[in-house]
Order: sequence, then structure tokens, then C-alpha cells
Amino acid sequence: MASYGCRILARPLFNRSKSSSFSRFSSVNTRFIPSSSLRQVRAMATNSDVSSPFKKVQIERDNSTFDAYVIGRDDAPGIVVLQEWWGVDFEIKNHAQKIVGFDKGYKALIPDLYGGRVGLNAAEAQHLMDSLDWKGAVKDIEASVKWLKAEGSKKVGVTGFCMGSALAIASSVLVPGIDAVVSFYGVPSRELADVNKAEAPVQAHFGQLDTFVGFSDVETAKSLQYELWRAGKNEFFIRPTPGTSATETTPKWETEESPDLSPNTRVERLSLRLTRPGLTDMLPPKHRNRQLRGTEAKTAHPTTSNDTCNP
Repeated sequence: MASYGCRILARPLFNRSKSSSFSRFSSVNTRFIPSSSLRQVRAMATNSDVSSPFKKVQIERDNSTFDAYVIGRDDAPGIVVLQEWWGVDFEIKNHAQKIVGFDKGYKALIPDLYGGRVGLNAAEAQHLMDSLDWKGAVKDIEASVKWLKAEGSKKVGVTGFCMGSALAIASSVLVPGIDAVVSFYGVPSRELADVNKAEAPVQAHFGQLDTFVGFSDVETAKSLQYELWRAGKNEFFIRPTPGTSATETTPKWETEESPDLSPNTRVERLSLRLTRPGLTDMLPPKHRNRQLRGTEAKTAHPTTSNDTCNP
């Protein structure tokens, strides 16, 4: 699952504020390809759907509480599923629900890092992410990990996309007790986390054609790869295939089951395929170093670039 609500043609400038612990986007003129079907998916975002299979819980952190959404068997391995810049919406809940069905089953928890707010368009989502207290979000993730273990999950992993990916990797450094991290398309700022000090094993995925400079482009990904290699706990994938969007040709392997799948569904199925081996192999974790180059990289699990994920 990637960010489906928009696709930017004019790439935003990406700055890392010296006075801030998080990454920030500058305001630039951008043009979005409208998609009524994609907007409808985002419009379905709700935290109060009475038919939802999720249980809403409140988790304590410091002297306050935050909401989280839980699904799965109590004693199953726990997965903290981190939202994208949109917030806790239909897509992230749908993704968490499918993760729960992997193999023998998992228990998924989505911490609401925006306090109930959801971006229904790119401008709202960007504003929400720019306003996020990233250090506070890491503390919410730590509290989520502790909650899952207190509720019966002996092993706990963290997964996330884009903004959630950056937070997941930061958590591998800053949050004790994490057994595995699987991240897609996002790197935390150095001000937030020194990845050289990662304690949890990380499986990271990036797209070779990703152009989101300073956050998930190839150069940034390779820098992360080296830092994770120094930490001694990583499995790293840079995929050499084109990005998937409504206007691009979809590789055959992506649509073998149904050539009529929407871009949303194709990307979601792909990310689930990649998340499954990461979680099942690393819970319990396997500490290993794996660097894919040349032919090996091309024959590894194929993936899309982060073009559909870029804000």
C-alpha cells in the first residue's frame, strides 16, 4: 500500500530543518492528477465506523493517552502498522487487516499519530505531516510496542510506508523491544535518529526510479543501506523496475491474478507480498546483511518505485 490519493508532477522541494527533529516539505506549486475513484477511497476514511473489525483502545504515554486501533488474536505476534501522511484512514486499516491474515496470524495495532485527524487531500495531508511532533510520534510507537507485549504478543515488529517508513526505521534505533522492522520508501532525518545505532533488524525497500530527493531516492537509500550495514542488522532491496501509476504499463507479474485490478489494489497486493516474508522471516528476527547489486537485484522480488508514494 502506498499513498494513493495523488501523484505529483512537479516534485516538491525537500528540506531538513536545522531547528527541527523532523523532515519538512517546502511550499511549492504542484499539480495533481485528479482521480475521482482515488478521492472516493480517501473519503471513506473514518475512525468511528461501527462495522469496523478493529477495537479502539487508549494507550498511555507519559501523562497523556492516545487512540489506537487493534485487530487480531491476543497472543499472536504483534505488528505496529504506521500510517502514511494521510492519517489513520480506510487504506491503512485495510492493510493492517490483511497483515493479520498472514500465515499463522498476527495482531496489528495502528497508533493514531494525528489524534483523529485525517487528510482528505494532499494539501491537508502535507499540513498534518508538517505539524507532526516526530519525537512524540516515536514515543507513541514505543508505548504501542509495550502495550502489545503487555497484552500477550511475545514478539513485536513495526512496518510503515513513506512517513511511516521513516518512523519505523527511527524506531529501530530509539525504541527498545522491537524484534523486526519492515519499511517502504522513507528515511528518517539524522536529527531524529542515528541509523548506525539501529538495535532492531531492518528490512528496507526502495525503488530505483524514486525521485524524492533526500527522503527515498536511490542516493538516500544507498546511504541508509551503508548505515544499516554498519549496524549489522539489515536486509536491503533497491528494485530496478518502473513505478506503477494509472498512466504507466503494469508488469505482467503484478497482474497475473487479475489484469483488471486498479493501481491501488496492485500496489497494495505487492506491498503485502513483500511484507509477508519480512515479517515471517524476522519474527523471531534473523540478523543478517544482504546487499543486492546487478543481476541479483534484478532477479529479487520485483517492486514498484515510490512514484505513487511521493507526496
